[in-house]
Parts: sequence; structure tokens; C-alpha cells
Amino acid sequence: MGLLILLTSTLLCSYFHPGTVVDAQRLFTLREITLTIEPSNDVMRGTNVTLRCKAPVSSSEPGLRREYTIYKDNNLIYNKTSILEEILYPLGEARVANSGKYRCEINIDDKPQKPSQAMKLTVSGLSKPQLHLNKFVVKEGEEVTATCTAPGETGSFYFYIYEDSNEIKEKQVSSNQAEFKLRFSSVNTRRIHCTYTILIPPDSVKSEESNNVNVSVKELPITIHLDIDPENDVYEGDQLNILCKVINFEHSHESVRLLLIQGTQILSSGVTNVSHSMVAQANDPEEFECKLEMGNVVKTATKRISVIELFSAPTLTMSPAEIFEMENMTLTCKTEHYASERIRKDELIYTLDPSQNTHNHDRKGVFSGKSKSESNYTCVAEARGIKKRSKTLTVRPKVFVSIPKISVVGRAVLGQPVKILCQSDSGSLPINYTLFKDPSEVRTISIELRSQQAVFDVNITKPEDIKKYICKASNSHRHNNSQHLLSEKLNATVIVPPSHAVLMVVPDFREIYEGQHLYLLCRVDGTPPVTFKWYHVGNNLPLYTNTSNEDNSRYEVPTVSKEHSGRYYCEAFNHANKVVRSEQVTITVQMVLWKKALIGGFCLLAVSVLVVVCVLCFRSKRGKRDGAAELSVKPSSPKSDDSLTVTLTHNTEVYNADKVIMDSGAAVSVWTKRPPEEDVAIDEESSMVTKEPDVEYTEVVHPRPVDPARGAADYHDYHGSVEYAELNGEQPEISHYHPEVNNFQDLPMPVD
Repeated sequence: MGLLILLTSTLLCSYFHPGTVVDAQRLFTLREITLTIEPSNDVMRGTNVTLRCKAPVSSSEPGLRREYTIYKDNNLIYNKTSILEEILYPLGEARVANSGKYRCEINIDDKPQKPSQAMKLTVSGLSKPQLHLNKFVVKEGEEVTATCTAPGETGSFYFYIYEDSNEIKEKQVSSNQAEFKLRFSSVNTRRIHCTYTILIPPDSVKSEESNNVNVSVKELPITIHLDIDPENDVYEGDQLNILCKVINFEHSHESVRLLLIQGTQILSSGVTNVSHSMVAQANDPEEFECKLEMGNVVKTATKRISVIELFSAPTLTMSPAEIFEMENMTLTCKTEHYASERIRKDELIYTLDPSQNTHNHDRKGVFSGKSKSESNYTCVAEARGIKKRSKTLTVRPKVFVSIPKISVVGRAVLGQPVKILCQSDSGSLPINYTLFKDPSEVRTISIELRSQQAVFDVNITKPEDIKKYICKASNSHRHNNSQHLLSEKLNATVIVPPSHAVLMVVPDFREIYEGQHLYLLCRVDGTPPVTFKWYHVGNNLPLYTNTSNEDNSRYEVPTVSKEHSGRYYCEAFNHANKVVRSEQVTITVQMVLWKKALIGGFCLLAVSVLVVVCVLCFRSKRGKRDGAAELSVKPSSPKSDDSLTVTLTHNTEVYNADKVIMDSGAAVSVWTKRPPEEDVAIDEESSMVTKEPDVEYTEVVHPRPVDPARGAADYHDYHGSVEYAELNGEQPEISHYHPEVNNFQDLPMPVD
């Protein structure tokens, strides 16, 4: 049971820890793989270098076999199987070719493990190359074998051969030795050496120079002979006989070629002997060359002869120098000089090419005709078989300038610089354009290129001045005074900048009422079309914009209201790009008449009501000052129409009395004093209106005879309703009415 637990734990550990391997037979774990370079990573050439690959492994069984593999620059260089924890890979006497990056890998039981870290080895120093030649003395063209060796070096090589410090050959090889075949064509002593380069991607290392070897080159016993007849006093047309040959020539297996050359032209070729005949020409090259090519050996012989001209090349001229279409012209072909000792002047024959539209005069070399279009002419002079051609003469008949047209460039604005263009539809260059104002000349411009234009800058101070300008064109002095080359008078519109902007209001701005149509008319002085803009002060955006072909325009408000009141102005501008602004106009929109009448009526009514209220208030206050009070008492019985009215004033004796004396002289108590502690209801409104003393109320009982028929029930009518009247000083005096009293005995006792 314990063994099973141990095995299970071991398997789990191998699962969670890399480098630990478990199989059915043995258990092992690899600590790490290291690669070291001994004695150092940087060594000199010839040092014994050892690569040490170490792989410590912990195993359940001893003698675990490991497969070691060493790589250089990702290329396998060594492989070994061993039970040891490390292996050694020696690099005896290291060379530059051993430089590179090395790494080590290990494989245990066919299970690759993590490789070691790459280590770089740098080997410095190359061996000095050695040069060997098989011959040190050779003849011209003889082959020499040169061998360049890099002792003890390995790798990929480039070898180079130098002759007197100049590289003459190179070769790439995989060994440390290269052979070169050399030939020397000129007589001299040559100094030869070599170098080599080893490729170590991505770099290369170059060696020092080898030993110097001298080679002596001897001349071949060969002579080249060149003969020309005649050699002196040679004139054009003379026959030349030329001979080229090789003397003391020894046949060999090398290819041999003999060439006769004049300038860049090969006249003839052969092996040992070449001859050639030709007519001498003054313009031909003067040097002749006889050249022998044998391998890389070249032998030459040269001669120069001077050929005298028989006659000079002709020249072709035209008269007159300036010619227009369909005018007569004369072409003259002439030779400036000739060899009078060889030929006569009349022996020279002249021809014109092409000869169409021309005819020959009695004089030799003179041709005449009419110019129609551009043509190229040449003439040929011939004597004793020698022909010479003149240079090409191009005849370009000029085209008369057409009647010029005068116009304004852009727009003509009064007070600003104006550009006037004068231009003809056709005519040969150069063309002179002259601008006139009335009879006075302003300026002349010469046009020599098609891309140029005759543009004159003038100032216009009056609109009518624009029509005073006229233009003349000329491309020949013979037509300066031709009237048909004058243009028409300049016909252009001068734009007058806007000025004096005026804003008018229709109807009159003092008589504008709500609901009316309003027109704002803006007018300026200036050249149409004019763009008008209307503004309401307080709003930066224009109310309306309109472009008119007249000097005025209008802005309409169909129905005005109070919101349209305010200040207005207008702006105007035309193609002169000058903006003018009118003065501001203040508009006040008035109310219509019926609204005014309605408001007036309401105001009068309000004033009337206010007056009435004031009068009433005044009378009420006056009554209070008089101190009048009125008491009205009605019988308690609804059947009685009698009433008793008592008028009291502050001056009456009754006002402060406790009793009232009736007409019969009986004293009846009608007033009672209000106890101070008793709450008496007081009219709230009266107490707020007046400051007079409190009004007291009393109960008055009107005596009535008892109707026997009614019985005792009517007795209670004596206690009927009691009316109270407020006594104040503002009420008018009330008339007294005293009803008849028949029986005073029936009066009840006063009640407080």
C-alpha cells in the first residue's frame, strides 16, 4: 500500500514539474543544459578551444544514456551519445572560420529537452596569404599561372589578384587555395600580389597582403608597317593607296587579326597583309591606323596625312532678310574659296534642293522665287567629282499682323487702374503694339512669345475717357503707317463706384399706422447692377437683399405693426466692390384712430367714475363733520303704518337726556346708558369710517290701543320689532314725525 502511494505521488510530481520524466521503467529529471566555451569566447587564431556541454540528470537508475547535439549557426556540427553528464567538443587551433554562435541540445529516451543558451565564439586573426608564379620572365601575351594560398584557413573564400595595386581578377572557392591565368600585353616589369576574404555570415574578414612577385615581360619580335601613297600635297579627289603588313611574324595557335582603321571606321582586315584604295576627302579623319591583335597582345602603327580642300563648302543666303508670304525672294549659293591651282571657278556647278518654285538666273548659284510657306533649302557645289552641301537654310515667310482688337481685362472701375489688352488674331512675331489716347501715344509693347500679351495699365478719371483709347499693331517697319492696322476705339463700360446712398420711407415716416404697407426705398449713384441690403438696427443680418439693374430698389413690409418701429438703413455695392451706407431713418408705427378713440372713451369713463367716487366721499366726510344722526323707528306691528322719526343732534337737549318729553307733557324714559362692561354689537364698517363717539341705541315702544276682539294675543305686538338707526354726524337732519298717543298708561317700562 505504501509503494502505491509513493508511485502515485511521483507521477503527480512529474506532471506538475517540467524536466521530470516518468515511464514504466525509470524516473529522471533534467536540471539544466549549459554550454561553455573554454578558455574564452574571444580568442586569437591558433588557440585550442573546447566546447563543454553539461546536462546534470537525476535518475532512479544509474547509467542513463543521453544524446548530445552541438549546432553552429543552426547547422549541426557534432553528435554523440553518452552516459556522462557532460561532453567536450574540441576546436584545435581555432580559425576565423570557427567564429559563430553555438548551442547544445540533449535527447533522453527520445524525449528532446530544452536546449542550452547560445554562446558566441569570436576568433581573430588570419594567416598571411602566399603567392606563387610558375614564370617570372615571359613574352608579350604569354600565359602565367599564379597560385594564392591561405595557409591553415578553412571556410568560404574570395581570392583577389593585384597588378601594381590594381585589382585585375577575383575568384570564389571553398578551399584555401586559388589559381589564376595571367597574360601581359605590354613590355614592362609587373609587381603581383594577392589577398583573400573569409565569409562569416553576415560578415566577412579580410586578410593582409601576400608577398610581392615581380614578372618581367619581354617584347615580341614583330613589326607593323603602314604605307600611304601619296603622303604629301594631297588634294581632295586624289587617289590614296594604303598598305598595312606584319614583319617577322611567327605563327602560333593564338588567333591573329590585322585591321586597317580610319578614325572609327574599319577600312579593311586580314591576317598579315592589308591594302586599301580611296579618294581623299578634306572632311575625313586625317589619321590612319594599322592594328595587330594576337590574344591579348596588341601592336599598332599610325600615320597622319593632310588633305587640302579643292573648294570650300558653299553657303546659302536669302534676300531680303525679312520676307512675308507671297513676296519675291532671292537665294544665293556661293563658295568662299577654291584651289585655283587645281580648278577654275567656272568649273563649280551649283544646284538648289528643293528646286520647286524657284528658277536659276544667268549668274551661277543665284535662285529666285515666291515665298509661300515655311521651307528648308540646301545648295550643292560640285567639281571634279567632289560634292559639298551647304547648311540647311530655313525660310519662314512672315505673316502680316491682322487688325488688332482692343478690350478691357476684367472690369474698368472709375478711379482705379484699368488694364487694356491689345491683341491680333494672326501675325508673325515679334509684333509691336502701341496704345494711343486720342492722338497721343501712351506706350509701345513688343511681343516676342506666343505666351505674352500686350497689356497696358491706364487710369480712368472720367467715364467718357474710356472711348478715347485706340490700339495699333505692326510686325514690319514697312507697315507702320498703315491705317488698316488700327483697332476700333475702345468700347467698354466704366463702372462708377456707388455713392450717396439714400433711404426713403413711403408713406412718410411721421404718418405710419398699424396695418399699413411700408416701403423702404434705397437709391445710390453708381453703375448697375447694384446689390442692395436693408438692415434694422439691432439685427446684424440683412432684412432683404436684392440685385437690381437700376440705381434703386425697394423693400416692402405688407402689414406693419409696433414691432417694426425702430431705426433702419440700407447698404449698396456694385462690381467696384465698394460698399456705401445710407443715414439711419427712425420709423415709429402709430396706433390706428379707432383704437385711440376706444382708449380715450375708457379713460373718460374711468375719470368720471373716479370723480363720482370722490364727490361721494367728500359729501360723506362733510356730513360727519356736521354731527347729524338720524333714528328711524317703525311700529312693531306689521299692520300699522305709523312711524316715529326722531332727529337728534349734538346740540339738542335730548341728546344727553335720559327721558323724552312727549307732546302731552308726560315724561317717558327713552335713553339708556350702556354699561361699560356690557358687550354691545357695533357696526364694523361704521367704526372704521368715523372716529365720532360711539352711537347708542334705544328701544322705542309705540303705544297702541288694545283691540278687544283680538284679545291678549295682540298684546305681544307691543314687543314687536325694534329698528335701530345709527346716529352719526354725517347724515342729514331728518324731519320729525310724532304719531298720536292715546294712552300713555300702556307704555311698558324701559328696559336696559
